[in-house]
Amino acid sequence: MSVLLQISDPHFGTEQLPVVEALVALARQQQPDLLVLSGDITQRARPAQFRAARALVDRLGVPVLAVPGNHDIPLFDLWTRLRQPYARHMAAFGSDLEPVYSSPHLLVVGVNTTRAWRHKHGEVSGHQIDRVARLLEGAGAAQLRVVVVHQPVAVTLAEDVPNRLRGHAAALQRWAAAGADLVMGGHIHLPYVMALDGLARPLWAVQAGTAVSSRVRKGVPNSVNLLRWGVDSLPGCCFVEQWDFLAAHQTFVCAKVTEVRPARA
Repeated sequence: MSVLLQISDPHFGTEQLPVVEALVALARQQQPDLLVLSGDITQRARPAQFRAARALVDRLGVPVLAVPGNHDIPLFDLWTRLRQPYARHMAAFGSDLEPVYSSPHLLVVGVNTTRAWRHKHGEVSGHQIDRVARLLEGAGAAQLRVVVVHQPVAVTLAEDVPNRLRGHAAALQRWAAAGADLVMGGHIHLPYVMALDGLARPLWAVQAGTAVSSRVRKGVPNSVNLLRWGVDSLPGCCFVEQWDFLAAHQTFVCAKVTEVRPARA
């Protein structure tokens, strides 16, 4: 079985130490094969915040695939924002802003949806759409095919519509036809799994809440996602588990399990 741990929007600089420690305990208990960081790793892209995020990843001891979020580009340091917007992210997580992870059972493709000239909104270009589609088309039959972005490709609340990824409609059409199973994102601090309609094949949006930050939405606790695919799940079934931080017990608990059945020829 392959286990993927999705951590989004930790906003280091606003992290809560008890939640961080509970997340470390969860990872040690579940022993994921891959850690996905789906953006807004820091609050203000400061070097110390990236160091704190990297320290957490090192404690987990798991291979990591990290894509930047809009908060991971310096906001107030305009020279760095325009000339070297990703220098601090790359110092912490490597020079590849669109990393790819491949194993016998997983293909995970990262997409950098941030833009230095945008404060908040993300976009995906035609070139990026084509690159991801080519990788998906080359996936093995046993691989679960996951695309990781920062801004959501689909939302559940009207108030979040402005936060949708620019170019999402064209991307979803192409990626579904190329064989994508899931598109993971964050940005809005709201966890859900959503089936996407009107595409060439079944595709789901998997959104994560904020992992450890104090910047939670009202009534929504800190949360992370665990994805299970392989021998311990039902044949052809992917389990997406939402794990919420339970303040009363200072631990993460499994709050919801969604069964997803990717299409296979």
